[in-house]
Amino acid sequence: MSSIWNLVIIILVFGSCIMIHEFGHFITAKKSGVLVNEFAIGMGPCLFHVTKGETKYSLRLFPIGGFCAMLGEDEASDDPRAFCNIHVWKRILIVAAGALFNFLLAFVLSIVFIAMCGVNTNEIGEVTENSAAAEADIRAGDKVIRLDGRRIYNFREISIYMQFFNSDEPLEVVIDRNGEKITKSVSPQKTDSGVYQIGIRGGYRQASGVLEVIGYSILELRYWIKTTFFSLKQLFTGNVGLKDLSGPVGIGSAMNDVIAQAQAQGGALDVFVNVLNFAILLTANLGVMNLLPLPALDGGRLVFLLVEALTRKKVPSDKEAMVHGIGMVLLLGLMAVIMCKDIVNLFH
Repeated sequence: MSSIWNLVIIILVFGSCIMIHEFGHFITAKKSGVLVNEFAIGMGPCLFHVTKGETKYSLRLFPIGGFCAMLGEDEASDDPRAFCNIHVWKRILIVAAGALFNFLLAFVLSIVFIAMCGVNTNEIGEVTENSAAAEADIRAGDKVIRLDGRRIYNFREISIYMQFFNSDEPLEVVIDRNGEKITKSVSPQKTDSGVYQIGIRGGYRQASGVLEVIGYSILELRYWIKTTFFSLKQLFTGNVGLKDLSGPVGIGSAMNDVIAQAQAQGGALDVFVNVLNFAILLTANLGVMNLLPLPALDGGRLVFLLVEALTRKKVPSDKEAMVHGIGMVLLLGLMAVIMCKDIVNLFH
């Protein structure tokens, strides 16, 4: 029974992140006077639909996507309410709104998460004895301001950076000690597992008020956006490969593991907090990925729209459609490869 409930939770989280993305496109299009033919959650065969006004609202079989189908989105139209006929800056806003709504959802969920769990600051809670940090006279209570030139607000930013650190070169660490900025040179130590560490730990503390909750919620959103870009950088530099990528199946499997672990260690509250954290990661990641300037993604469409805005000349719709069509085929091919890998991994 727990496996069924886990699946329901996973589908709800996926569906919510996709729905808010498509709702961003939908509501912005409606407010801009664009005719929306269909608003769909899921892909594939239609399971249920209802038509209200000019728009069909549908639920489709596969909970791995969704769409907001607008008149004149991929073809020419003489209708003044067609997407292709409204002002270019309105079109830019409509296309960007999906990702913006994902970021908004991540921010709102972060408020709930931080109000419940506390804030993750840049303050050092513990320094491991005989570690690189201890040798550099870094102490508990110090606040890490910069690590290797990178501004640090959350202790997890240090953790994610050190996961991919692979050098014997010393790191420049700028700390705040009782209001005084001090620069330290720290030589990370390689552990038996091959990971470099400097020997410091952070932690959480309760927020001191509403403003701090809001402030750290913004930083939480920043952390997940920054982490997504950092992960993409590792992909393009070869530090991670295709085997490290996950699609809906792999993400669902990872989320199922998180839920199962939370169920084993605690009760419903632990499950809720872990699912909440995963949802923040997922919706922020979805927002970033959709803004990548690749054909078939929102970012690819924004490239064409920005070219039009700057040159005041429309790219021919047939040529743009061809580019997005090729991009969609390549994207679906990549998703199929990743999905097959994820399914194989389920049985290993």
